[in-house]
Amino acid sequence: MKRLLQISDCHIDDVEQSIGVNSHQNLSLVVNEITQLEADALLISGDLSHYGSLNSYKKLKQLLAPIDTDLFVIAGNHDDKNNLSAVFNENLFTLFTLGKWDIISVDSVQAGQTSGYLTKQVLLDLEARLTQSTAEYILLVLHHPIVSMQSTWDDTLSLENPQDLFAILTKHPNIQAVLFGHAHQSAEFKKNGLRIIACPSTAVQFNDESRIGFNYYRLYDEGKFDCEVKWIAS
Repeated sequence: MKRLLQISDCHIDDVEQSIGVNSHQNLSLVVNEITQLEADALLISGDLSHYGSLNSYKKLKQLLAPIDTDLFVIAGNHDDKNNLSAVFNENLFTLFTLGKWDIISVDSVQAGQTSGYLTKQVLLDLEARLTQSTAEYILLVLHHPIVSMQSTWDDTLSLENPQDLFAILTKHPNIQAVLFGHAHQSAEFKKNGLRIIACPSTAVQFNDESRIGFNYYRLYDEGKFDCEVKWIAS
């Protein structure tokens, strides 16, 4: 069994106050909780920074320092890819492996847009990685939701072309789930037999400002996995 942590939408800024909360303090609470858990990897599914400044990524790295496990990150719509790469270049990934599982990233970010879109090149690259993967089981991760959140969330801010992604997913039955952030809420859906899992924000939930959280996965060798949402009062 392998253990994977997922955090998302940290929205770290040059100052502590961001999107109406102390995002630095809230992330520190999450980090403290994470250090009490066993984990083989930590995944951050976008919006590491709020405005994308170089200093915000440096501050984020300091806040994450107590976590002693491999770190993997993808960009969100709030991130500046150049500044993110300058600080977290060794942590940006397209694929990493945990036991019998491959975790593959999909870049859904459109420059200057809140909503997501998978370009033809991104879809081709994904198809190639899926074809080349020799893992028994696969998790996909992107920033944007790929289904309706069935909440107060504005679905027009999610992925604009999920049908193009599902056209690929149906050809690869070893894909067990798709993970994402962006919506600042915890949720799980099922479509075409596939688990689709939203990760809460470490900064603030749009539908519940009283708590912050993260996802904790246990990946089993036979292809099943558990997802436990860890909540912390904020």
